[in-house]
Amino acid sequence: MNHCLNPRPIIAEFSGRALRHNAQRAMAQLPLGGQMLAVIKADAYGHGLIEVAQCLATHVHGFAILEQAAARRLREQGFKQPILMLEGFFDPSELPALSQLGLSTVIHRDDQIDALAQASLDQPLDVFLKLNTGMNRLGFPLSKAISAFERLRALPQVRSVTVMTHFADADNARGTAWQLKRLDDAWPAIATQRLSFANSAALLSGPAKRELLGDITRPGIMLYGASPWGAGDSAKTAGALDLQPVMTLKSQIIGVQQLAAGERVGYGGSFVAEHPMTVGVVACGYADGYPRHAGNQAPILVNGIRTQVIGRVSMDMLCCDLSAIPEASIGTPVTLWGRGLPADEVAEAACTIAYELFCALTARVPRVWID
Repeated sequence: MNHCLNPRPIIAEFSGRALRHNAQRAMAQLPLGGQMLAVIKADAYGHGLIEVAQCLATHVHGFAILEQAAARRLREQGFKQPILMLEGFFDPSELPALSQLGLSTVIHRDDQIDALAQASLDQPLDVFLKLNTGMNRLGFPLSKAISAFERLRALPQVRSVTVMTHFADADNARGTAWQLKRLDDAWPAIATQRLSFANSAALLSGPAKRELLGDITRPGIMLYGASPWGAGDSAKTAGALDLQPVMTLKSQIIGVQQLAAGERVGYGGSFVAEHPMTVGVVACGYADGYPRHAGNQAPILVNGIRTQVIGRVSMDMLCCDLSAIPEASIGTPVTLWGRGLPADEVAEAACTIAYELFCALTARVPRVWID
């Protein structure tokens, strides 16, 4: 791991093979005739917008994204697939660009319909009417669902309307049935419309029925090889769900210290050695995106052997227990998460989720796609 311009031994490796495998896993869960928009917002969950889009271009039906600048980049790079703007437009001045770029947009407020009605567009838009079925974030109240749909369908600026909602508890015991029932109760004929429901958790929960998942699904985290359920349920870990890690964060041991019983490690001395032990110093810290609160809890692989982060994670380094790995020395490889060590387990130790680990990877970490 010798980088001419950045010799510091940390690198994020990405597997296109794993990404495509996960996409195929998602596609296999689709209802008959269903389509899939791969969610690649936030720089594809920290994996790289263009690289992920290139890997998935022939494996999914389109993309879902948040930032108009990112959508423009995709179009400029030659991606012609459907692209859905998940939060819609924020100002009416954006509408001509949406039309010119051939983007689809979510509509979740009355004033967005008003703006569409007044817009002069090169070509009409495909829109997704977002309904609030219990997430209580974005979306029309169900009492306005039908009237909003009819308003949109009557506009010459609108080519098609897909009805969408977002599941709040697809990865919890409450599930999705309560939200779907609210939809059915408010709009008995909703099944006659084109629908977009399922996220990763709903897709993986199955069964592959249109009335449960919709016509257009929107998986995110599963594509990157993490489980919507994290590491807590052994039956629903990434491995149990046949998901493969796309990102592997790697580094090396850059220092070794011998501690006597009673000595402390790191800022604040949050770890106290109970017996003589060997401590390894790893070139990775919170300025690289590693969670600061993972100290004294998170698993780590040293030379492929699982051990534990000890002490407080600092900006550029963290420490780990080498007592059971006597062969470890300067230059010994370390895996922070990824192949052999699920990101979900590290996230759980840090009281967060894999989504945050992926998105938090900082720009100073060199990146390479290995296949």
